[in-house]
Amino acid sequence: MVNIDSDDIALMKHSKSSILQVDPKFLSAENELRRIFGSKVVKSFERSHLSVNSRLMRGGRRGNQNLKRTILVSPSQHWPRWDGSLTMELLETRDGVNYFAYTHSSSYAQAQRAFEAAKAIHDLNGIASILLNHPYHIDSLITLANYFKFIGEHQMSADATAKCLYAMECAWHPLFTPSQNCQLKYVHDMNKPFFSSLFTHMKNMDRRGCHRSALEICKLLLSLDSDDPMGALLCIDYYSLRAEEYSWLERFAEEYRPDNSLWLFPNFSYSLAICRFYLERDELLNNREMDRGKSTSFDLMKQALMLHPSVLKKLVAKVPLKDRTWTTIVKHSFFAREQAGSPSLDHLIAIYVEKSYIIWRLPDLQKFLYESARMVIQVLEEQGSDAKDWACVRKEVFSSDKNEYSHLLVSDFSDSMPTMPPDNLQDFVVDQRGGIDNHEQFPNVPENHVAHDLENRNALAVLFESILPWRNYGTGEGEHVQRDLPEEANEE
Repeated sequence: MVNIDSDDIALMKHSKSSILQVDPKFLSAENELRRIFGSKVVKSFERSHLSVNSRLMRGGRRGNQNLKRTILVSPSQHWPRWDGSLTMELLETRDGVNYFAYTHSSSYAQAQRAFEAAKAIHDLNGIASILLNHPYHIDSLITLANYFKFIGEHQMSADATAKCLYAMECAWHPLFTPSQNCQLKYVHDMNKPFFSSLFTHMKNMDRRGCHRSALEICKLLLSLDSDDPMGALLCIDYYSLRAEEYSWLERFAEEYRPDNSLWLFPNFSYSLAICRFYLERDELLNNREMDRGKSTSFDLMKQALMLHPSVLKKLVAKVPLKDRTWTTIVKHSFFAREQAGSPSLDHLIAIYVEKSYIIWRLPDLQKFLYESARMVIQVLEEQGSDAKDWACVRKEVFSSDKNEYSHLLVSDFSDSMPTMPPDNLQDFVVDQRGGIDNHEQFPNVPENHVAHDLENRNALAVLFESILPWRNYGTGEGEHVQRDLPEEANEE
């Protein structure tokens, strides 16, 4: 056993917090869009966007024009004023780290009881009505976001998620800041919606092409709770590669864990090889001397293939790689196995392939992977004992007979957007702390429902209800609402 003194422990903690230091300016999607497209283009879009929103809101209740500025999202001017129903308290300070938890007011507790009652009878309209009087009720907004996602209204889903984050940031304690030593432990139920909303927002940023913002959010997720309840470690490499933060990823892999074990995970073993591939190319293009202390990209890729050979066949199928040359590779006995032999490892590999397959659509990386796989086959033909050695490493590292990552769903790491057929929308159920459950069947809503008046209604709630297949606003009116109001719930 290795003995580590107190100075070494302190150094490790400092290194870990340093590598996850969050830079607020990179959290903003608007800042990244300005870097990508230029300020003039973004400002032009914002002016037209504002003009459309102003027209859509005429006759309705306008939000506060002076909303609090936040760093996670940029609130739209038509959003309601923050109602102060959530707060955050400092639980304790230990070893220089502040531990926090969210709390809520009595009025919020009343809204929560109404939400639980509506959820118990699967009443989406009841949940929508809660937002009339409590526009920042978190569980209702998360339900709204999930609902819109499942019917394909992705912009409105992102807007509901952004409102969640806006409300929860407005509730931050004066001592809470993402850029310092703060912990928001997932074990506290009131903290869980923040993690799930942040995880969803991270994926939304990636979908918009704001990969640098997504990486910064991922760093924030990992820094807030070192237990990593959302599986940020399983996608931080992906966002680093998409953001082209290659040097940072290498440094992270070296510093985050004192035992330098991250390279053993399938996502890091392959991503670090890609990372080194691009850094070597950059060194060559800029006539810089290569770092002789680093393993080459081909060495790292051969290592990844030897350690996790079952990844290759899954990538070939998922990307997909249709060239005939791949058929010979995947038919080799070393790459032919579908499973790694460990439930935990098989699950990690499934998550990696689902999250990162799109990276392998680049021709240069496909060639890199192919040449590396050929080298591995050549080595095995010359020295077959290497396969057994790497199998021993796999078995030792992933020795559990149980899936230790079963709480992380592969679908949560997918870039595909699931939808539900209209007939099943009334069976949509959300349990914020237990996930989405649409397997139970409930009685259909009768067709002889009564038309509802639109007078004096909240536009967002009307829009929410108007999409439901069993709601009726009378001839013509429903179509008008659906056509004229969707942009009222724009993301940030």
